[in-house]
Amino acid sequence: MPVIPGLTTERLALRGPELRDFEALRAFYASERSGFVGGPKSAEGAWRQLATEIGHWALRGYGRWIVTERAGGRTVGMVGLWNPEGWPEPEVAWDLFEGCEGKGYATEAARAARDHAYGALGWPTAISLVDPANAASARVAERLGAVYEGEVSHETYGAIGVYRHPVPEACR
Repeated sequence: MPVIPGLTTERLALRGPELRDFEALRAFYASERSGFVGGPKSAEGAWRQLATEIGHWALRGYGRWIVTERAGGRTVGMVGLWNPEGWPEPEVAWDLFEGCEGKGYATEAARAARDHAYGALGWPTAISLVDPANAASARVAERLGAVYEGEVSHETYGAIGVYRHPVPEACR
């Protein structure tokens, strides 16, 4: 297992997923809120998702972080870099947990993740994939400067909107 770097922003801490995160993931994947990202799922499905998140770090050397509030430590979501088999290209992705939306957390954490991808990992570009019905997620992509390019068809998720992020030089 690679060492997962931690990131911090003004309000948030991003750390690698661990077994202690299972309950938060179980609650998220049991909710309708997870509908845009393959849920709802049973507790077993949430467990498998946690294993996938950890495994992605081991297989790709990057992945999604658990996001917590620096003041108080509440877990607010999962944000990071995602590129499993079958994905069109590397993605900056975000999932916020119930009651954590509308605070700018997804934008703040995704910007930190993208900065890591462009800096430490040397990515030349990145996308975010957004369900066409997920207007809130599309607004996050747009706040990050990403531009809608069209749709791709995915074997599990169907038609997904592709938002292209600005190149690294434009993000400095």
